[in-house]
Amino acid sequence: MTFKAQIVAQYEQRIQDKIDAFQDMIAALSEDSKNDAKGSAGDKHETALSMMHIEQEKLNYKLKEYLNDSQDFSKIDFEKKHSKIQIGSLVQANSNYFLISVALPKITIQGQTVFGISPQSPLALELLGREVGESFKINTMDYLINEIF
Repeated sequence: MTFKAQIVAQYEQRIQDKIDAFQDMIAALSEDSKNDAKGSAGDKHETALSMMHIEQEKLNYKLKEYLNDSQDFSKIDFEKKHSKIQIGSLVQANSNYFLISVALPKITIQGQTVFGISPQSPLALELLGREVGESFKINTMDYLINEIF
């Protein structure tokens, strides 16, 4: 498995793990609210149910974000070779690796730190369309594009 394929696989797994975790939390909260409804009455009961409902809405919102990220991520062709940086490119700039896909937390693969960045991020906007050997500056940091995978 190539370096890039390992990165893509780990990000896919991380996204799916987050989706599973949010679905589990939502299911547990639903179960708790059902159990609470059977055994409580009065103002405390109403407050508890209201708090659970608010928490469930927050979790549903986060779940929807991850489902959207999963869908967007799965639409990207990571196997396509690029001479210019575009969505789906893995870029080595200086000693950093950037996967232009969706905003994701940094991971470490083969001792290398990789950042998943959104195409709308300021860094991605600087990278898109550039080629190996080009340099640019962002936030007082100079970058040199070493490789495009």
